[in-house]
Amino acid sequence: MQNKTILIIDDDVYIGDMLQELLEKNNYAVARAYSGTEALYVIQNNRPDLILLDLMLPGLSGEELLPKIQNIPVIVVSAKVDIDNKVNLLLSGAVDYVTKPFDIKELLARISVHLRESARKKDRLEFEDISLDLSTYSASVKGTPLKLTKTEFAILYTLMQNPDKVFSKDAIMTQIEDLTPDCEESSLRTHIANLRAKLKTATDKDYIQAVWGIGYKLKS
Repeated sequence: MQNKTILIIDDDVYIGDMLQELLEKNNYAVARAYSGTEALYVIQNNRPDLILLDLMLPGLSGEELLPKIQNIPVIVVSAKVDIDNKVNLLLSGAVDYVTKPFDIKELLARISVHLRESARKKDRLEFEDISLDLSTYSASVKGTPLKLTKTEFAILYTLMQNPDKVFSKDAIMTQIEDLTPDCEESSLRTHIANLRAKLKTATDKDYIQAVWGIGYKLKS
């Protein structure tokens, strides 16, 4: 079984090294980012299973970065102890808040709990008004069922797993082959066009953006 990957976003090298050593001893894979901007790049190219986020970052702060992270559990690890700040961060998408200095056993326990919870939610994805349920291969918009082919569902599921990432045609084919092994690259463009049309009819919005010369991504 592949180890879960945890992204440490902290510009304090000492704390980052300590966290990395702790996590690797507990059989987690670790990725590092030292600024908010670098973190966005890492997330787009090597999506982690959970993020440990410091708030005091150069450039893009933790508070500014948090709303840009979707469908990944984020535990804020910060020296800030103001209760209003904690509440705002939890409302902005963080799943937990751990105050520095922290107890190692408590942090590991919280990581384990949120990874388990994330695994339970993995079969369901949401992006704005769109919801997908992999357990039933069903899609809906604002609770109204959206009829998709198996290939259309697989494409949308792929894009929704990482909405900030631009997927090439080859990347999409690789991602969807388990859900729809009969899809051929020659017909992929047609499937995407049909999916875009269905989403636009249901939402009056074009959710899929073609990035010239690269591929496709979701857009808000």
